[in-house]
Amino acid sequence: MERLYGTGVQDSYGEAMGHREDLLEGAKKCLVEKGFVRTTARDVVSASGTNLASIGYHYGSKDALLTQAFIGLMEEWGAVFQDGLAGQDGSLERFRALWEGVLGQHEKSAPVWAAGLEVALGRDRRPELRAMLAASQAEGRRRLVSLLTGTPEDELDERDVRTLGSFCQALLNGLMVQWLFDPESAATAEEFTEGMRRAAEAVTRAQA
Repeated sequence: MERLYGTGVQDSYGEAMGHREDLLEGAKKCLVEKGFVRTTARDVVSASGTNLASIGYHYGSKDALLTQAFIGLMEEWGAVFQDGLAGQDGSLERFRALWEGVLGQHEKSAPVWAAGLEVALGRDRRPELRAMLAASQAEGRRRLVSLLTGTPEDELDERDVRTLGSFCQALLNGLMVQWLFDPESAATAEEFTEGMRRAAEAVTRAQA
């Protein structure tokens, strides 16, 4: 009896954990295909092969699940850079390599950026979802600073994140919006880097 009971518990636990992962993957699929606003709980259930009760049990709400899916998609996007970027830490070469990597994944990541903008431009229609996504921005800023400077994320302080991180995130969001509107006229990594160089030189001359 003990062996059979233990197996049943293990099977139930494994099934529950399987539902959690299935929900996350289903939510990612829905985000890419439909975005935040048009994705319903039933869409996620259909895409994941689970049930409505599993969403509340594992994630609390559909919006919380979609937020985790969004973060997961961003982490997958960032994983491309794990092997390191060309150029010395903090150099223009590193800066260019970062944006080449970003633009190289544009086709894959564009639906995800569009989903985020959908929420951002919705103003107060989905305040809880906006709050959850806003809370995830700090980690994104930290990741960008680490990629650009070569500094491990756990060694960055709040000022690094609030200053250089915010700056990099603004560049990233702006570049992706350009591509979402018109890929043909959006800046290339080379043009983006040249713009950064010229802006830095102008500021340096003004201070001198």
